[in-house]
Amino acid sequence: MKVLVIDDSNTIRRSAEIFLKQGGHEVTLAEDGFDALSKVGDSLPDLIFCDILMPRLDGYQTCAIIKRNEKFAATPVVMLSSKDGVFDKARGRMVGSQDYLTKPFTKDQLLHAVKQYGASQGEA
Repeated sequence: MKVLVIDDSNTIRRSAEIFLKQGGHEVTLAEDGFDALSKVGDSLPDLIFCDILMPRLDGYQTCAIIKRNEKFAATPVVMLSSKDGVFDKARGRMVGSQDYLTKPFTKDQLLHAVKQYGASQGEA
């Protein structure tokens, strides 16, 4: 499965990449929303993990822009945040995200999300 990870933290990007590759997935990394928008068309991900708090273009804006493109309207987006707030979850849903993972996440949490949303896309 192809996964795009968008996070301005190098540590989070690297740990997500390691966990996902160990799970047998193809990974593309983006360091912010603009970087993600330039990579999403080339990588054609099956699932996107998107940090909320990023400079220039935050996760909500990034998710909304990606979801506006009909090619990615059905691509699941899981928001990543260091806050576990009800408001953040609701706002994430409003822009089209499917779920929410609180950072720091574990390998199991990350792979579980991939399995859960990959299965909904007809993949394992």
